[in-house]
Amino acid sequence: MVDEQRMPHALMLVGPEGSGQLALALALARYLLCEAPASGEPCEQCVQCRHSARYAHPDLHFSFPTVGSKATSDQYYSQWREAIKENPYLNVHQWLMQLNAENRQGNITRDECVHIVKKLSLKTFEGRYKILLMWMPEYLGKEGNRLLKLIEEPPPQTLFLFVAEKAELILGTILSRCQLIRLQPLRDEDIAQALQKHLGLDGPQAHMLAQIADGNYNKALQMAQHSTDSHSATLLDWLRKCYARRGAELVNWSQQVATWGREPQKNFLLYGLHFWRELLAWQLSKGQAALRLLPKEQETAKKMSQVISAPQIAAIAKLFDEAIFHIERNANAKIVFMDLSIQLSHWMRAKSTSSVR
Repeated sequence: MVDEQRMPHALMLVGPEGSGQLALALALARYLLCEAPASGEPCEQCVQCRHSARYAHPDLHFSFPTVGSKATSDQYYSQWREAIKENPYLNVHQWLMQLNAENRQGNITRDECVHIVKKLSLKTFEGRYKILLMWMPEYLGKEGNRLLKLIEEPPPQTLFLFVAEKAELILGTILSRCQLIRLQPLRDEDIAQALQKHLGLDGPQAHMLAQIADGNYNKALQMAQHSTDSHSATLLDWLRKCYARRGAELVNWSQQVATWGREPQKNFLLYGLHFWRELLAWQLSKGQAALRLLPKEQETAKKMSQVISAPQIAAIAKLFDEAIFHIERNANAKIVFMDLSIQLSHWMRAKSTSSVR
C-alpha cells in the first residue's frame, strides 16, 4: 500500500495476542518515515530510521492504556519504549504489571484523547508523515468519540495506526472510519524458527513450545524464559494422583507448586492445557489427527481416551483456562491448584472406574 501510494489515513490491524500486529505496526511506521525505503524495508541509515529505531521520532506518537483517571501516555513514554524494545508481542496484562497497576484497570482517558487532538494539530517536524500509533483501542470506551472528527478529517500527511486484539470491543464509529486488516495466528514453524534464531533453543524444544503456544509468539517467549523441561513428568504424575484420588498427596503437591512463582505456575497450566486440547482434537478426529505430544504423554493420552469422553475433556480444558486466569491475577496459588486437583479428579472419574497407568 505504501509503495503504491494507496495508504489509508486510518488503518486498523486486528489479530489475536502474539500474532504480531504491534510489531507489524512499528515496522510500518518506520517504513513510512524512512527517507529511502526499498524492497519493503527501511534503509536503516537515514536520520529518520535512527530516530524511529529508538522509538523517539518526533513525528511518531504513541497512545496506549494507562492507569489513573487523568493519566496520559506521555507520562509513561520511557517505560513504553523499554517494553516494546524488549518484547513488541507483549499483552496488556504484562504492560499494566510494569506500571504496577495491581488490580486497577487500564484505560485510555479523556485527557489522553484531548492530548492526541492537540499533538496531531501540529505540523510535522522531520518526517513525511505524522503518525499516531494507538495500541489497544479497545480501552478507549466512549471517550473514543472525541477522536471521530480527527480520524474522519485528519490534518494533511497524518496517519492513524490502530493495533487491536478484539474488534468487537471497539466503537463501531471508529471501526467504520478505518481500513481493517486481520492477522492470523502465527504458524508453528515460524515461531519455532524465531525461538531458535533469537533465543538459541534447539529444534525439538523450539517446536514443542511453538505447538503449546498455538500461534502466540508472546506465549512462546514467556514459556522459553521459564523452562518447561520438567513439565511433562510433573503433569503425568499429577494426573495419576488426581485419577487415583490421592487426597493427601494432592495437598502436598499443591503446596509444592505454590512455591514455584507465578510465571512457572502459569506456564505449567498452559502446558497442561495443550495436553488436553491435543487429546480432544485427537479423540474428535477418531485418531486421525496428529497427536502433538511427547511419546510418554501420547501413551498416557491414548489410555485416557478410552475412559474419558470429549465433553469431559472440554470441561477439564475450561478448568485449566480458568486457573490460568486466576493465577495471572495473583490468586492464592495453593487454593487454585488444590481446587483444580479436586475438580480434575471429579471429571476424570465422572463416567469410569477403570485405572490409567
